[in-house]
Amino acid sequence: MNSLKYVIINASDVENINFDCVKETGADTLRYNTDGTKTFVKFCGETPECIPEGAIVYDHAGILAILNDPEGDWVSDEEI
Repeated sequence: MNSLKYVIINASDVENINFDCVKETGADTLRYNTDGTKTFVKFCGETPECIPEGAIVYDHAGILAILNDPEGDWVSDEEI
């Protein structure tokens, strides 16, 4: 079972992320949506303080549903 938690954030909030508190190692390791305005980070346990207030926390199944939705803005025509 995947115990990771995920939050989608605005690309403009990346500069506020403390990469010691999330699983990604830096801004260059993040996956962005097709227009480059949003990304997501993953973490275990409590939501880190560097995550923007009000961010929705998703479990693994929830984030996969968003990222793989062909109607959404995370999958480009080239990736399908």
